[in-house]
Amino acid sequence: MSMLPPIVDLRQSATALRVQRGVMRMLRQTHDMACYAEVTLRSGRRADVLAVGPKGEIWIVEIKSSLIDFQIDRKWPEYREFSDKFFFAKPPELDASIFPASEGLIVADGHDGAILRDSPDTPLAPARRKALMLKLARLGADRIHALMDPGPQ
Repeated sequence: MSMLPPIVDLRQSATALRVQRGVMRMLRQTHDMACYAEVTLRSGRRADVLAVGPKGEIWIVEIKSSLIDFQIDRKWPEYREFSDKFFFAKPPELDASIFPASEGLIVADGHDGAILRDSPDTPLAPARRKALMLKLARLGADRIHALMDPGPQ
């Protein structure tokens, strides 16, 4: 347990972690996006994956590892106000038809991912974008520091 990076807190299932890995690989390799896992937003909600593109665009990906995971979670519409694009991500074995057709959809495994359906653009307000970018810069620096100096804070 002590060997796990601080962003793996054992709340995620093994399936969700595999999907997360594939999503982040695909976003980095195919879309040149820098990815953050498990980002707490100002609303208190936690984005599974938050990605920043080369032009400052912000995408949020909500991972759903099973049908029950999707059915019990109704907080996902709140992520729209923190992103330019919003996607669900699912493992290959989960039926894509359960997800709303109005939202983006990604399929991913532990190796790669693919966008099955693009998300509509919902541009962030400039003040929200600036606040979020500042948060991400600080979060990234804090995570690097924790890896370099894992001792007591």
